[in-house]
Amino acid sequence: MKPTLKSYILAPTLSGLFAAAPMATFAQSASNLAGPDSTPNVLASDAEDSDDLLGINKQQSWSEWKAGVKERTGLDFGIDYNVLGYKASSSLGEDNTASGALRFFGTWELLNRGQANSGKLVFKLEHRHAFTDVAPTDFGSELGYAGAISSVFSDQGTRMTHFYWQQDFAEGRGTVYAGWLDVTDYTDVYALASPWSGFSNLAFQTGSGTIGGLPDGSLGVMAGGFLSENYYVAASIVDANGDPTDPLAGFDTFFNDFETFKTLEFGWTSGPDALFFDNAHVTLWQIDERTAAGTPSGYGAAFSYSKAIDNTWFPFIRGGWAKDGGSLYETALSAGFGYTTNPSQNMLGAGLNWSRPNEDTFGSKLDDQYSLEVFQQWQLTEGIELTPSIQVIKNPALSPTKDTVAMFGLRLRAAF
Repeated sequence: MKPTLKSYILAPTLSGLFAAAPMATFAQSASNLAGPDSTPNVLASDAEDSDDLLGINKQQSWSEWKAGVKERTGLDFGIDYNVLGYKASSSLGEDNTASGALRFFGTWELLNRGQANSGKLVFKLEHRHAFTDVAPTDFGSELGYAGAISSVFSDQGTRMTHFYWQQDFAEGRGTVYAGWLDVTDYTDVYALASPWSGFSNLAFQTGSGTIGGLPDGSLGVMAGGFLSENYYVAASIVDANGDPTDPLAGFDTFFNDFETFKTLEFGWTSGPDALFFDNAHVTLWQIDERTAAGTPSGYGAAFSYSKAIDNTWFPFIRGGWAKDGGSLYETALSAGFGYTTNPSQNMLGAGLNWSRPNEDTFGSKLDDQYSLEVFQQWQLTEGIELTPSIQVIKNPALSPTKDTVAMFGLRLRAAF
């Protein structure tokens, strides 16, 4: 049986990491080359019954009603609320941070519903809000860390992260997105990349911190597909100046300024149910000079290799290199693993990163840094995940006094 994009879906929550569904289930899922936190994959994961720790499911009637709406109209949607907080052992300023995010997301299959070459509208609206003076996305500077201890928990307010048309073609072997895209959905992804359920530090996410710009909620196009049984390719171009809090401004910045962010990715996977955990890929990227932001043009490359072993272990090694472009790091290397004793109940993740801050971004040559992140995710009930974590920063490059800083964190996700 030849693989289709519909066959390469991995449940986005870590509790579903090794619980890959059979081929028939995949064939009924949304077809895409996007990663664990893409809207279609989040919906597919949330719809599955979880073997939660407490054995509590108070959402059955709600879930059944949503399933009925999807069957009748093609509209599939979800709501979740997420909270992340950290307490630091020491800092240059604030020593605690916390933020929340309310998200409404979904897909509406309007063309060829249930068929290989289907077309759908994909959307995600969010409200991100800080509970403290400094949001987690900005907390690194309080610690003297040249990096992002969180990539999404900010104080942006209302924003539109997704609003695009997804059109599959070639009997599901190819797909095109057109509209407002989040490039982290399809660029350099792997199974632990989601900041909502996996690692929090950007050093263990897209590009290991070496990709500049990373627009989310930007007008653009992505196209990808499988060249053979095991090899795939994806390319995109989006507005480098996209602002998800003012999406309509993208028509002006994209078509008039035309300062863009571009990606090209080549990848290999071993089989139809293993795209994001038995995978090797190389990602090339380039970003134009952004006049308003005052950042130079740049380019670089990232790589990733990951593999699931015995449905229990998930080792990975990832890294990247950048030439300017506003990236955090000039060079970075990350390695770690995921481990589970029950895929639907728990996941332990651990990663170690070495990074060399980008001299062009920070204005001077800084010392190398090391960061460690360990988290334990528990599926408490059918819709609630709890994830305590710790991050340790060794030699924070922007700190004149501290050589080690520890942060103790807690993340909660409630999905409906």
